[in-house]
Amino acid sequence: MNPLFKEIRSLSTEQVNDASRHIDAMSTREILECINAEDAKVPTAVGEEIERIERAVELIVHAFRMGGRLLYVGAGTSGRLGIVDASECPPTFGVSPDMVQAFIAGGPEAVFKAKEGAEDRKEDGAELIEGLGVTSRDVVCGIAASGRTPFVRGALDACIKLGVPCILVTTNSRENLASLGVHADVIIAPQVGPEVLAGSTRMKSGTAQKLVLNMLTTSAMIRSGKTYGNIMVDLQLTNAKLGERAKNIVMSIANVSYEDAARLLEETHGHVKPALIMAMTGCTLEAAVTLLHQAHGFTRLAIESAPHTSSLARGLPPRI
Repeated sequence: MNPLFKEIRSLSTEQVNDASRHIDAMSTREILECINAEDAKVPTAVGEEIERIERAVELIVHAFRMGGRLLYVGAGTSGRLGIVDASECPPTFGVSPDMVQAFIAGGPEAVFKAKEGAEDRKEDGAELIEGLGVTSRDVVCGIAASGRTPFVRGALDACIKLGVPCILVTTNSRENLASLGVHADVIIAPQVGPEVLAGSTRMKSGTAQKLVLNMLTTSAMIRSGKTYGNIMVDLQLTNAKLGERAKNIVMSIANVSYEDAARLLEETHGHVKPALIMAMTGCTLEAAVTLLHQAHGFTRLAIESAPHTSSLARGLPPRI
């Protein structure tokens, strides 16, 4: 028997789900209710991994503070989820595209058209890490539902040899991963159980991975000063919608008019943080930039440290 067959057969995602065993005989309504009931199990499974997700976030925050990068490595659905998360960071948090990057087995073409065999070369994952010039300042996050994907394992093994912090997001059990010789500094492994369609990891496994990736980058960005309360204040005004959202943010937090918000954003070249500091302290742009620098990019700290801080800054901002 092929060892790969035994390896695949042992995965929880390859097992048959009793709840959907007769799904081909169900009505449309019953199919949808079955899928929904199985999906409802995912947040609980992710919640049980909070401690490990916390450890991963701390690794990422440390990397960012050292000027390092978060690099996602995956294949198939997992790789695409990494690309989605990485691509959303610049417009949402105003960071450089280099800060959070994602790589998929088979290259950019695999995002739109499946290249299933591309994930089978472990050496490609190792070569990717070498080619990116990864150092101990960076953190690499492998994404693989099974945890055994050769491309991802090659990248993680290369990181371990180089002393680069690495994370694995998977839905395989840690016990099974250990038996397969899979290692990472932090393994995040929500146990979502068998898929509605056996082996279709684009379903519950993909949902769990998406939730975890959202938590990793959002938490790390909050810890890096990218929000004021629960409001994004480092967004890039790359389209009309974001431009109006920025005005609404300044208006709502600083209690200024639409016209004043527009003027402040024009003076700051579309940067919400200094616009807020200017509105709430009455300082100049130069002073706002200095305060922000001294506060290491945290808007609330910058406002509270200003000589004439408005009382508006002393509580949480209003919800928009």
